[in-house]
Amino acid sequence: MNRVKTAVIPVAGLGTRLLPASKAIPKEMVPVVDKPVIQYVVEEAIAAGIKRIVLVTRSGKEAIENHFDRHFELESELERKGKTVLLRRIKSTVPAGVELLSIRQPKAAGLGDAIRCAAPAIGDEPFAVMLPDVLVHTRLDAGWNMKHMIDRFEKTQAAQILVERVPGNLVDQYGIVDCGHKLMKVGEPARIFDMIEKPPVSGAPSDLAIVGRYILPSLVLELLKSTGQGAGGEIQLTDAMTELLRRSPMEAQMMRGRTFDCGNKTGYMQANIALSLEDADIGIEMQQFLASMFHQGTAEGLDFQLSEVA
Repeated sequence: MNRVKTAVIPVAGLGTRLLPASKAIPKEMVPVVDKPVIQYVVEEAIAAGIKRIVLVTRSGKEAIENHFDRHFELESELERKGKTVLLRRIKSTVPAGVELLSIRQPKAAGLGDAIRCAAPAIGDEPFAVMLPDVLVHTRLDAGWNMKHMIDRFEKTQAAQILVERVPGNLVDQYGIVDCGHKLMKVGEPARIFDMIEKPPVSGAPSDLAIVGRYILPSLVLELLKSTGQGAGGEIQLTDAMTELLRRSPMEAQMMRGRTFDCGNKTGYMQANIALSLEDADIGIEMQQFLASMFHQGTAEGLDFQLSEVA
């Protein structure tokens, strides 16, 4: 049986949607509450049973590698001060038994090119692709969606794509799958008949948007070798997957939880608000703060202050 042990996380992007914050700090390192976005994605992979994580990176992204490396001076200081909880969290950034390695992408030439760069670390095994901009939040089990997709792949050997429903008037902002109008439930697979990148609202086959989590057979790596430039002059993974769809079955899996696109300012702020409200240390304070913000008198005062600044 072909088991999925490797996840590829492409982190070589420029992060232009988060400028100027991402000018000197990798976009993947901006914090959501008290952890960088990339750590949430790595934890999701590990919770799903992934044992090897491949970061496809570039020059200027060393902070990501440093974050997942040991920091002996910091660990010694935390131990000296008796901050055992923090020390445990720092040491468990990458748990024992999980391999994390980096591969350079010389030029940001598209997601497909990033996957091609990771090919030597993947070999002829199936693998996961996890986009670091997308924070998939489930309250109970961070790895639930990925585990479900991996289990399904190992039973059927059909590529798996995680999807969620989006408002019909926004389908032109996403990659959309055509599952033949099947009514899908959480965790339920449906065969994919077609994939369309950012279709017109009037011509979209469904409201099922690709989330940014994939389980793919190694055949995709062969297809990427002959995949030319697509949209934006880049090597697009979608183009290779479209060819894969002609050759073998592919399934969509309806997501549990909700997503935050932390690659843009709105999604990033929404993630911070939502996760801070659930945080054991600051959740109550955040609830009280937001309640005060939405109190009528405070809201009116805030509107006045903002108008004065403008």
